[in-house]
Amino acid sequence: MITELEVGGIPVVLAPTTGPMHAGLVFRVGFADETLARRGITHLVEHLALHSFGVADYHYNGATGVEFTFFHMQGAEADIVAFLNGVCAALSDLPMQRLVTEKEILRTEENGRGEGPTEAMALWRHGARDYGLATYPEWGLTGITPDDLRAWVAQYFTKENAVLWIAGPGVPEGLELNLPSGRRQPVPAPSSALPVRPAHFSGPSNVVGWDTVVRREARSAVFSGVLERALFRSLRQESGLSYTVQTNYEPRADGSAVVTAVADVLPEKQSAVLGGFVDVLAGFRLGLIDEADVKTVITQRAEEATRAEESGARLPGQAFNLLSGRPVQTLEDSLAELRAVTVADVAAVAVTAHADGLLMTPGRTRADWAGYAEAPRESESVAQGTAYPSLEDPSVVVVAGERGISLVGDGSAATVHFDECSVLLIWPDGARRFVGHDGIQVHFEPTLFTNGHALLPALDSRVRPELHAAMPARDPSRIPAPQPPGQRGYGHPQAPSQGGKAGPIVGLVFAVPGLLLFGGLGLLMLLASTLDDVDRGFEVVLGLIFLAFAAGAGYGVFKAVRSLRGR
Repeated sequence: MITELEVGGIPVVLAPTTGPMHAGLVFRVGFADETLARRGITHLVEHLALHSFGVADYHYNGATGVEFTFFHMQGAEADIVAFLNGVCAALSDLPMQRLVTEKEILRTEENGRGEGPTEAMALWRHGARDYGLATYPEWGLTGITPDDLRAWVAQYFTKENAVLWIAGPGVPEGLELNLPSGRRQPVPAPSSALPVRPAHFSGPSNVVGWDTVVRREARSAVFSGVLERALFRSLRQESGLSYTVQTNYEPRADGSAVVTAVADVLPEKQSAVLGGFVDVLAGFRLGLIDEADVKTVITQRAEEATRAEESGARLPGQAFNLLSGRPVQTLEDSLAELRAVTVADVAAVAVTAHADGLLMTPGRTRADWAGYAEAPRESESVAQGTAYPSLEDPSVVVVAGERGISLVGDGSAATVHFDECSVLLIWPDGARRFVGHDGIQVHFEPTLFTNGHALLPALDSRVRPELHAAMPARDPSRIPAPQPPGQRGYGHPQAPSQGGKAGPIVGLVFAVPGLLLFGGLGLLMLLASTLDDVDRGFEVVLGLIFLAFAAGAGYGVFKAVRSLRGR
């Protein structure tokens, strides 16, 4: 049974456990509270707060999530007290001498982090703000200063914005948790980059994904579990189209929850898997739900909740509830709500889930036929201003004005309005990248556009300074330079050949006789094979070998002639 207490002005949820004692201090702050220009600041605070513990004999960890950041420890009571008190002390006086090193550690960590199969869905749903930020790199690290960190800690890492959970017999002696005073921070309101829902966009070629936002309640959690069983049965057991089929139910602090479903795909089965996936979702909306699946999921969830109560694993969720303004829910109340879910409840969730659904189709497949609108890939308008043509391709222009910037070419446009800009990335060599609230980006390489460098001061001044993010210097070889017409890609132009026409002429001297010699021998051997019944096979093979050599010599003649013609 969970008991509510208080330590040093911080709410505590406590429950006995069958295993070792463990505890966690959680704060209501995460990626969703950051701006893209300061992306990574919460993660950096977490790392700095844990630095002093180094290699320890006990298990400890910290984690920064979308809405919460917590520090967790498992071990003896004395170790837990030392850890939690030490975290609070470190938050009050972060080791700023470690700032540069910890930034590099975070960059290395990010570089080794793989992208999940449905990671892009948050970006398409929310754009470059709040709940969409988890999909972006920690671009803000370079420019974060000690003053930025101190201000962030003062706002979010306070006793009023914290809750402690303890799985054990009671509050251990000596636990003080000295944190500054502040106020409880509200949950960020989710933004939307989808003008119409349900919507679809093209994703990786090897996966179908779908997510939706529903109310946070037991019937939504059951819907997620039942959907997984139905998709698994249809796509793997019955049709053999997929191997991995799974769903996930992720509660949010604002009273909503995100349900995600995913199935893997072979390239030749993209349309079949997509069709089967959509059919299952459509069947749920029509109430085609197996009652046995509903009962099975309810039983499984009830057993999981009971085991979690015994081990103290329900405590973190209850701590998150308190920080979100929700009451602590007893196991009995949780089980009663779960067991009351019916097939009709699951079908009702399916209807609302479809209305807010976002479908990620594999590769170039589409889902218009199933009633999903295409999510916007480009901007509907072009900024008003001066056009700066590309030095490589005159049909590509950057249009910059007082209110925005656009990159126009190939019949499409990407536009970022300065008052709807989430971040301006600034490289020392002059490159700029504007990222709009909707996630659309305009990358500007001044070396590739007429008067590009002269335009930079005006562009920088039109985006608020707090949205500027300094980027590390690039290797000079990665700074693009204009290519001659017909060459593709960025980079420095190739050095002119020093050999003139001597090389091609020498090539012709050797290649032409080779073409004639091997071509003649090959034809001769093939002709002889038609008159000789004894060694026909040998003569055919030898003839083909000679013709292969002749083909190589002929290609050499072709290349030499093109070179002499200046092509």
